[in-house]
Amino acid sequence: MDIEGLLWREGLRRGLRAETIKTYVYAVTKFLRTLHLEPHQVNKEHIERFILQQIKWNRAGSTINVYIHALRFFYGNVLGRNLCLRIPAVKTRKRLPEFLTQEQMVRFLDCIENPKHKMMIMLTYGSGFRVSEIVSLRVKDLDFDTGYGWVRNGKGGKDRMFIIPQMLKIQLQQWIISHNLHLEDWLFSGYKENHYSDSSIREIVENAKRRAGITKNITPHSLRHSFATHLLENGYSLIEVSKLLGHSRLETTMIYAHLAHPKYTRVNSPLDTLSPPQIS
Repeated sequence: MDIEGLLWREGLRRGLRAETIKTYVYAVTKFLRTLHLEPHQVNKEHIERFILQQIKWNRAGSTINVYIHALRFFYGNVLGRNLCLRIPAVKTRKRLPEFLTQEQMVRFLDCIENPKHKMMIMLTYGSGFRVSEIVSLRVKDLDFDTGYGWVRNGKGGKDRMFIIPQMLKIQLQQWIISHNLHLEDWLFSGYKENHYSDSSIREIVENAKRRAGITKNITPHSLRHSFATHLLENGYSLIEVSKLLGHSRLETTMIYAHLAHPKYTRVNSPLDTLSPPQIS
């Protein structure tokens, strides 16, 4: 059975984003490979035992939900078999995201030696990109006259505006000219003129983190978390940051208010405004 082909055909027919379909393909194929079963051999008990095992192994709630949604789509929408009806989505624990302080970010960027790699990572951080957005950027998406650009078909299929860091403006223009790039070209191409791969960005981040001696669990998405946190530390409002991140709900952006350092947000403890007895 051509599982990948079936998922792509039905996913595109139903308007799913390419990234979602890729995730579903990965989840379904890994599920079947783990159980050593063909799709027609699977029943509800197989799926329920698999999900229960993921919970016992303390897999992240978001990871388990990917399996549930992927298997529900594959068996329900592609094969017409309702095998996942009794499996509810798992509640995910809200964790504060990892990010780099402004001092750590300087050290981190200094550890990237390759000019192309450094420009990509600086733009990822400086514009608040998701990894899928930086690799999908085309020359036509940047407007150097206004200092802004556009993420096309981002998360949820939405477009959003992003800022082009002034520090990178001339560097990016020179990059486009020196590589004779046209409007429809990828800004950063990879193997065989395809766009740069997500995995290559992750490798760059991992290597820079190691060289910088940073022990935090930093990923490319941590650069986006750092972007949002540093904007708040620099005095910008939650509404301004929310728009640049492309959030539809302000509550989603509010998590970064918990990350911003008090010395930047100018927040003092209420105890400091009182005149309590001295501690002897």
